[in-house]
Amino acid sequence: MIGLHFWTKFPWSRSISWARVAFAAAALVLSYVYLPDLKPLSGGLMVLFLAHSLVPAVRGRELSGLLGLLALFGDTVYFLILASLSTDRLLWMASLFYLFLLAEALLFYTGVQLCVVAGACALFCAVLPNSSIRFLEPTVVVAGGLACALGLHKQWQNAGIAGLNERLKTAEKEAERARDQERQRIASDFHDGPLQSFISLQMRLEIVRKLLDRDFNAGMEDLRELQTLAQSQIRDLRAFLHSMRPVDVDGANLVATARRAAESFQKESGIPVTFLGTATPVGLPQEMTSEVLQMLRESLHNVQKHAGASRVAVSMEKTDRGLEISVDDNGHGFNFAGTYTLEELELLRLGPASLKRRARSLNADLVLDSRPGRGAGLRFRIPLQ
Repeated sequence: MIGLHFWTKFPWSRSISWARVAFAAAALVLSYVYLPDLKPLSGGLMVLFLAHSLVPAVRGRELSGLLGLLALFGDTVYFLILASLSTDRLLWMASLFYLFLLAEALLFYTGVQLCVVAGACALFCAVLPNSSIRFLEPTVVVAGGLACALGLHKQWQNAGIAGLNERLKTAEKEAERARDQERQRIASDFHDGPLQSFISLQMRLEIVRKLLDRDFNAGMEDLRELQTLAQSQIRDLRAFLHSMRPVDVDGANLVATARRAAESFQKESGIPVTFLGTATPVGLPQEMTSEVLQMLRESLHNVQKHAGASRVAVSMEKTDRGLEISVDDNGHGFNFAGTYTLEELELLRLGPASLKRRARSLNADLVLDSRPGRGAGLRFRIPLQ
């Protein structure tokens, strides 16, 4: 971690800029010392390169985009000038600048661009009619080949990192959307459930207060009924909070956890539950497992809250078509009759909204069978990946 922090935080751009200035200045001075017959054109180009190197160094930032490519081209041309002017005493300077050129290309440019630079330098050294340059060829070929391999590997890694970043952004957006949907569902459930119960309780308390002023005995009778209602609302609120608890289970234990959820529902609500579960491991992913269990708990919570049922039957079976779950009760059913798919419920705006949202999130099929006065049934089929 310390090495990675150093690599990412070190001011490479500024260091490369000043290193270029140092190379240009040293090469200019040494050329006049060791090459007394240096041509004015070559000397002028070296002075021009020194002036060009000072610009990004003084500005404190490396050139990028098209200007960056032109700068890389200028550095390559400068190396070729050094190579063509080199004598036995200046070969080391040309070798060092070539290594500097490869390091610069490796840090700031793509693998393909680095390969073009290394290939051009190797080709130039191969065709240059200079006996001294033969000692430079091994450095150019070996160092260039290694740098090309590193550059292409770096480019491949960057492409992989870019892909991972895109997937991470997509996952973050999906997680944020899931959180928004969950907040919306909780707000909707709380508004339709506990909040309405407390509003009703507050209205009944106001009625009881006025009744106590007129008829004390009648008021006390209503107060006892109100106490019973408050106890019922406490049970509903506990069931609501229980349905909000996070679920931590893997696909292999889905059926066992679902059975425990049904037993817990029976204990808290007093409604008998018959549970039939498959013996075959389900093997759902973690996120789908949690969603399936939340869907089952919501279905049971809705039975307790709305159905007025005296018994519930839950089944969970793995088939060739997916994981099939059913929740049947003998309550008073919905205020409509018939069997409807998820698409029909959406079109007619019928059925529990939160369960429809969860079914869509799981890409599951949902069928609702309503029998007013005789109960209702929910069927879910979750595709197995």
